[in-house]
Amino acid sequence: MIRINLLPHREQKKAAHRKRFQTLLLGSILLALGVTYLCHMALEDQKASQLARNQRLETEINKINSKLSNIESLRQKKAVLLSRKQLVEKLQFDRTQAVYIFDELIRLVPEGVYLKDFRQTGSSIALSGYSLSSARVSAFMRNLAESGTFAEPVLIEVSAANVDKIRANQFSLSVALRAQHAPSTGAPQ
Repeated sequence: MIRINLLPHREQKKAAHRKRFQTLLLGSILLALGVTYLCHMALEDQKASQLARNQRLETEINKINSKLSNIESLRQKKAVLLSRKQLVEKLQFDRTQAVYIFDELIRLVPEGVYLKDFRQTGSSIALSGYSLSSARVSAFMRNLAESGTFAEPVLIEVSAANVDKIRANQFSLSVALRAQHAPSTGAPQ
């Protein structure tokens, strides 16, 4: 029988197989590196575009914040101007209030009662004068209590006095002003 040595043929087949495996392995590694590099570049590109969007958003947010600070300063100026306007309205109302008080007193003082002193302290008024009788002082106090301008008349003192050789009663009383508000213009808030 003839003996054939197949060892070199097997060795050649194994070497070719090994070479093909190494080539495929090297190709797979290169392909994996290429895919990894492309993915890395795509992610870097997305990251760069996201950073650009974030920067653009930051710029817009800063612009809006500066506008909001302007709005807040305008609100503060508006509040200051409204308080000044209300102060002017109150002063205007207080300026004419004395006229209304005197006009109302003229209508409420009954015949035979004469006022000699008038003092206003805040919303309280002190009145003093002469009356021909105590009943007229009582009528004057009732008139004050029933008026829309005055409230809570309190008699402080009544004493006998001679005025121009006429026997009269000297009185002093205090009365409070009812809360009256200045007309509001109703400016928008």
